[in-house]
Amino acid sequence: MAPRILLARHGQTEWSLSGRHTGRTDVPLMEEGRRGAKLLGERLHRAPLEGLPGVEVRTSPLVRARETCELAGFGERARAWDTLMEWDYGAYEGMTPDQIQAVRPGWLIWRDGVPDGEGTADVTARADQVVAWAREADRDVLVFAHGHILRSIGARWLGLPLDFAARIRLNPTSLSVLGWAYGEPALESWNDLGHLAG
Repeated sequence: MAPRILLARHGQTEWSLSGRHTGRTDVPLMEEGRRGAKLLGERLHRAPLEGLPGVEVRTSPLVRARETCELAGFGERARAWDTLMEWDYGAYEGMTPDQIQAVRPGWLIWRDGVPDGEGTADVTARADQVVAWAREADRDVLVFAHGHILRSIGARWLGLPLDFAARIRLNPTSLSVLGWAYGEPALESWNDLGHLAG
């Protein structure tokens, strides 16, 4: 079977709960986020995944992703990778979408990038690096990272431009699987939150 990439978004933080753009600020998980990470780990360790034996695991080095990875039971197997860090939001770090729209009406990150941060070409290049790594693997891979970079990876896995990611939202502590259908890259599952039901 061709390798797949499993995407785990980090658990809930105060900033993700309030909608603040959280790029490189190292915001810790809330208790709800820690609980969700443990439930995600339980899911990944029971049938049919059975702990993903042999899977290669990488995580963003930011604390909210690393802690999610550790609480899910993959900390010892994970390697931190700067490529998985969240979009550098530059001047918009910590702002909500409404606050950004007040100073820049019509702004869309997937089209416009951010001042003093990363542009869309930068994020596309990082997402492409993750996709290339995953496709070169001889087994499934699992990554723990952040909403915008994971959505970017989803778009690029499908061979679509970055702005497609605006149409595929991701909740905290979600699990998604990028795989194959009829020999073509496909979304096997997206934004799956079934494990949060307990």
